[in-house]
Amino acid sequence: MHFSRISAFSVLAVLLGGLALEAAAEEKAKPKDHLLTIAGGKLSITASGQWTVKKPAVRIIEHEFAVSAAQGDAAGGRMLMMSAGGSIEANLARWFGQFSQPDGKRTKDRAKVTKLKIAGYEVRIVDVSGTYNDRRGPFAPAVKRADYRMLAAIVTVGKKPGARANHYFIKFYGPKKTIAANEKAFTEMIKSLKASPKG
Repeated sequence: MHFSRISAFSVLAVLLGGLALEAAAEEKAKPKDHLLTIAGGKLSITASGQWTVKKPAVRIIEHEFAVSAAQGDAAGGRMLMMSAGGSIEANLARWFGQFSQPDGKRTKDRAKVTKLKIAGYEVRIVDVSGTYNDRRGPFAPAVKRADYRMLAAIVTVGKKPGARANHYFIKFYGPKKTIAANEKAFTEMIKSLKASPKG
């Protein structure tokens, strides 16, 4: 009886040890998240380690990521982070203009815009779907991509007295399934926004 108990405990210890090693290996294999400083060093944000860092296609883009395609999608997603000129309304109008609707209705009427406060900053979250007019560069030809979706954030970084507000833009677009599969990671990234210690 005494030996049976010892054997049982030994087996249990081996099993638990094996599970602990397996969990540690999984944690080690998991890609580390990307801690980024953005908006000229004023803010920091944490992007998913599952996304691949890419060299920005144009100088205005501060950070760019490629996002793997979800099952059933022929292409992956693209994430861009940048400062840009113009008002919030002008940039929203430009984004809506990049999409058309199969039924001919206005994209503006289908889009969802939510206003949040994150770490003291005003943030607008934009969710829009349709046929996307994809232009990868200023001189690249536009390609129409059906069943695309864009999640985006406009962060109001600050405003000096008598000056126009400074905004930062995060834009994530691609096939609908790919965007849906990464929507939680996108939301977590936006919620990680905070003032950078270096800012």
